[in-house]
Amino acid sequence: MKFSVLLALAAPSKVFSFMTSAKSMRPTNLHSQTKSTMNYIDGIQSISSTYDIFLLDMWGVMHNGSKPYEGVIETVQKLKEEGKKMIILSNSSKRVGNAHKMLKKLGFDENDFEQIITSGEISYRMLCGDETLQCSSWSTLTSLIREGKKKVFVFGSGDGDEDYVESSGWTLAPMEEADLIIARGTFTINNGDGNPVSKKDDEDGYFQVLNSVLEKAAERKVPMLVTNPDKVRPDEGLPPMPGAIGDTYEEKLGSGSQQFVKRIGKPFPEVYELALLGCEDPKRAVMIGDALETDVTGGTSFKTSTAWIVNDGIHSPFVQELGDGCFKTGTSKVIENFNDEKGHKEDSRLSPTYISKHFRWII
Repeated sequence: MKFSVLLALAAPSKVFSFMTSAKSMRPTNLHSQTKSTMNYIDGIQSISSTYDIFLLDMWGVMHNGSKPYEGVIETVQKLKEEGKKMIILSNSSKRVGNAHKMLKKLGFDENDFEQIITSGEISYRMLCGDETLQCSSWSTLTSLIREGKKKVFVFGSGDGDEDYVESSGWTLAPMEEADLIIARGTFTINNGDGNPVSKKDDEDGYFQVLNSVLEKAAERKVPMLVTNPDKVRPDEGLPPMPGAIGDTYEEKLGSGSQQFVKRIGKPFPEVYELALLGCEDPKRAVMIGDALETDVTGGTSFKTSTAWIVNDGIHSPFVQELGDGCFKTGTSKVIENFNDEKGHKEDSRLSPTYISKHFRWII
């Protein structure tokens, strides 16, 4: 199997059950709880007066990587005019400066946002040993830094991986010597020899090396820092993201594997701890995102309301297919399948507070 190590391709059912064969997974009946809690809205205007803080995902909500979605810039401006605090939460493995550049390039005013938080920036500061970072720490990483064990093996994006590592005080190393693995991309494999393996140049070779080094890492139980927990990207074909490498590594480690893999980003605590720092009542905040597993789950875990943006995001093709032309039916079935795959019981089934086709002021 070409991607035997990345669950997003080899075993996508472990990422989202409905990604493998949506038609075959249509449930025979839907739980009434999921149906009854659906609150469909025709734009952000209808909830703007309810919340003081708007936590915003970027890709799949605000833009598609190359241009903003229709009406998004106007929506941001409306929220700004109403005095709302907007905080971007991005699972990008890059540092926050890249997000600033992206926003400016796409026509946004970066000053409209109270904070821009990326998982890559938090991870970078943790790698630097930044004690001023006001979120949970990872004791494994803290111990490595304290002991001077700072050799790292990188699964990279092919864009600034070496600088990211070296400027934070670490040294690239082969897996046999590595004290830590960083999973920040699914395009290159870099062991510090100056000749990274590129998926673009040799796809088959990339997958062979990926599988081999993960096997070696599992034997040594090398800890892994995943700087982007997303498993797939909302592009055509749903290409894999670093979160899929983390999942596969846990599979190879076996029992007790979770202690060796640390994920930074939604739905995990660190980004929400920083975004909601000083917020006395998280119920005054709403998390707006396109992914059930990261955005909606994370917001729900931190007691904020959630707004699931569907048509521009990762779940859109499955909503269309399962709904057979009916938006409400499609969203209900996608949520149902997600909950079933996660094994959520009746009293803990995920249900977004709001569902909207787009992040627009009025639809």
